[in-house]
Amino acid sequence: MTATGLASASPQSDVLGHPRGLAYLSVSEGWERFSFLGMQSLLVLYMTHQLLLPGHVERVLGFSVLRSMIERATGPLSTAALASQVFGLYAGMIYVTPLLGGLLADRWVSRTKVVAAGAILMAIGHFLMAWEETFLPALVLLLAGCGGFKGNISSQVGNLYSRDDARRATAFQVFQLGIAISAIASPLVCGTLGEKVAWHYGFAAAGIGMLIGLAVYLNGVKWLPEQQARVSDRPAESGRFSSREWKTVLLLIAMVPLLAATQVGNQQMFNAFVVWGEKNFDLRVAGFEMPVTWLLSADAAISVAMMMLSIWAWQACRNRGKEPKDIMKIVIGGVVMATAPFILALASLHLAAGGKISIGWGIAFEFINEVGFVIIIPANLSLYSAAAPKRVQGLMLGVYLLSLFCANLSVGWLGALLDRMTSVSFWLLHAAIVSAAAILLMAIAKWGRNWITPADPAATT
Repeated sequence: MTATGLASASPQSDVLGHPRGLAYLSVSEGWERFSFLGMQSLLVLYMTHQLLLPGHVERVLGFSVLRSMIERATGPLSTAALASQVFGLYAGMIYVTPLLGGLLADRWVSRTKVVAAGAILMAIGHFLMAWEETFLPALVLLLAGCGGFKGNISSQVGNLYSRDDARRATAFQVFQLGIAISAIASPLVCGTLGEKVAWHYGFAAAGIGMLIGLAVYLNGVKWLPEQQARVSDRPAESGRFSSREWKTVLLLIAMVPLLAATQVGNQQMFNAFVVWGEKNFDLRVAGFEMPVTWLLSADAAISVAMMMLSIWAWQACRNRGKEPKDIMKIVIGGVVMATAPFILALASLHLAAGGKISIGWGIAFEFINEVGFVIIIPANLSLYSAAAPKRVQGLMLGVYLLSLFCANLSVGWLGALLDRMTSVSFWLLHAAIVSAAAILLMAIAKWGRNWITPADPAATT
């Protein structure tokens, strides 16, 4: 380890050309995503099919207060619309708490301790989902735990490499690949247990996955970057941003709503897509009624294939000296993702004739969406990790995760429109939002790229 907290790239510590710590971080994050996505794949279905129905919702501690707060802003909601709003609030807040977790690790507590504490809180939250009464306390613990885990483990991946290390972007692709592999298994395991056996079995499986992730993380701590010195321990020269650093920070913050908008189609996968798909897709395969959550596993399998192809493609570009900068990858990913909701809009035209439609439409949507997703997400993480001033790196990764907070709040609000709009209009609205964001990101790539391209740390202009 160097004094700045970067892992040295010695042959003894490298695996397949990357620091050994990357493998532990990727596997740990994979198990955390197994638990998170497994629970999330069931959340809306659980609320609409059981938890929010009469005879059940009355038992949920504090839910009457939450419902009153939501409907004060939205007006009376149907069960499906209320479930969508609760999902949006939870899925959005998941990406706000990393701001606090990043600040805590940057300033006061070692990053490793914050990550471990977050994993423990998340495991407890998953197991509390076993009781209807503790539904809201469970969500609170999951939010707090993700705050400690999510941004800080991404920061540790970035800290394995120097700022100008060309392997950084590939490392985040490998990191994302671990997530995608887990996303195949989580709906199959948690989703099938929840839909076919009992909801609480699916939630318990998510809790077990979180405990496995914690064990892997703790076993690999010795291969992770040393904790960067806390702000109170740093020399005085790090107290102020340079002019360029201020421009970088402000532009990274300004990009948050645009990155959020690129994700509304993708994040709708766990909300309106499964509700709409359960109603409109023909899910019978060889006489078997397939759980709708299996579509999420299919999406994850496509993501794995696309991620592996993306890793190969960018490596080939790098070998030729033609790999795009992170900001250009973000633009490319946004443009591709803008086309995905059009597929569901086209599929909706076939619903006018009545009956159900082939799940092939859903697979086509997932395929196009994932091509863009595997380009844009690793590039987002790489950009914020490399461009952010070092002393606020954890905080700025938390700022990036605010984009997913905004996306999921939007998804909750947009999902509530599903029973008020035609399917064609609903999915065209999503396509328009993503398209507008992609256009604005192109403008940033053209005129603001110099501020978010990693510069010599000694620069003070």
